[in-house]
Amino acid sequence: MPKRISVTSESKSGRNLTFHDNFKGHDMTRAQFVNEIRNGNYKNYSVRKMNGINTPVSKPDKSRNNNLG
Repeated sequence: MPKRISVTSESKSGRNLTFHDNFKGHDMTRAQFVNEIRNGNYKNYSVRKMNGINTPVSKPDKSRNNNLG
């Protein structure tokens, strides 16, 4: 089974900037993905504040299919 979300670009420091939903076929910025997670559209992901920036993260579990990267 393919990953639901793929990271499509990162900053020089390694922060994930843009994402692609492989099931729906659409691209999102970090802010858009954060909003989608908060709206309950991605149950296997959550938002953490890292260095003052809301950051999408996959929820810890045994599946590798929902890991970001």
